[in-house]
Amino acid sequence: MAGDDIGVECADSNDIGTVLASEGIDFLLSGEGKVPLSSTEGKTVCLFFSANWCRPCRTFTPQLVQIYNSLIKTGRMIEIIFVSFDRDETGFVEHFKSMPWLAVPFNVDLHRRLIERYHVDRIPSFIPLGLDGKSIEEDAIEFIEDYAASAFPFTRQRKEELKAMDNAKLHGGKVEQLLTNEGRNHVISRAGREVLVTELVGKTIGLYFAAHWCPPCRAFTAQLTEAYNKLVAAPNQSFEIIFVSTDRDWQEFNQSLSNMPWLAIPYEDKARQDLCRIFDIKGIPALVLLGSDGKTISTNGRAIISSYGAMAFPFTESRTTEIEAALKEEGDALPRQVKDPKHEHVLKLDRAKAYVCDYCKKTGRFWAFSCDVCNYDLHPTCLEEKL
Repeated sequence: MAGDDIGVECADSNDIGTVLASEGIDFLLSGEGKVPLSSTEGKTVCLFFSANWCRPCRTFTPQLVQIYNSLIKTGRMIEIIFVSFDRDETGFVEHFKSMPWLAVPFNVDLHRRLIERYHVDRIPSFIPLGLDGKSIEEDAIEFIEDYAASAFPFTRQRKEELKAMDNAKLHGGKVEQLLTNEGRNHVISRAGREVLVTELVGKTIGLYFAAHWCPPCRAFTAQLTEAYNKLVAAPNQSFEIIFVSTDRDWQEFNQSLSNMPWLAIPYEDKARQDLCRIFDIKGIPALVLLGSDGKTISTNGRAIISSYGAMAFPFTESRTTEIEAALKEEGDALPRQVKDPKHEHVLKLDRAKAYVCDYCKKTGRFWAFSCDVCNYDLHPTCLEEKL
């Protein structure tokens, strides 16, 4: 997440209560009033530097609220202390209204000293203090965005543990580990039917990352649906697609899924975010293809489907090589240009992913005879005369 530039280095090795007391602070603030500094003792303490005028801060704060409430609900000993970057007390009060944790009383000079003490140069910044109350971990904003409540207690050790778990899921070939979550062992259909993930083991699987608000996704969904329907109707083609939504809300998710004949990760499940992170999804639509052994075949399934459609199954490199060899042989057998009585201009042989033949009005792909003068395409099977 890009914050507003205003980095974190080591501060003096004093616990936060001592630091605040040394600055003349006698209490912290909660939504109900004053709280003694001792209220943070025995807890993992994190400093949250933020401001009401900062858009990235206002975007991140609700995420942090959800994570904080989840941790408190599960009995985790955590406290967050808000340190304001606001320019006046009005902004501070307005921003603090949205926070269930504590805050340092508003004082521009005091906040400036804390910012300097902890070497904060951008907001939002989230700085976990070590479990000993002294050492400081690096700014954990991106860590929290990636792992949410699982990031607790936000240490380097925890980050390494989570990355190792991601790596095991990425390379382990275990579909159950990738697609299930604590308390959920199934995926869902658009009708709401639950399908056990164990039923998908041994199938070639496409993980489809998309959203209703994305026009390129809607266009590719049509292509993918065509390929999917051909494959599920064919014998001995064990294939399934799992929709991994990046929609903004439940309503958009339902709109997306209503146009898809395949299965989906439930919208409320954090596995959606986990899969985006594990496969490093940077843009949508994206299609990750997993082989029958559960291991990744390709992270560029979109290009494979766009180029070859269902005939690319099982989407291996050797299958792509076979298709290209067959297409080359087919193209070599066709004339380079033709003059057909159905069209006034010379038509030249061209390679196209998909087109509509202007004579038979049917969709064609791969080879076409096209006009350089006008937008006319002729399927090779519709050809009458050759030069």
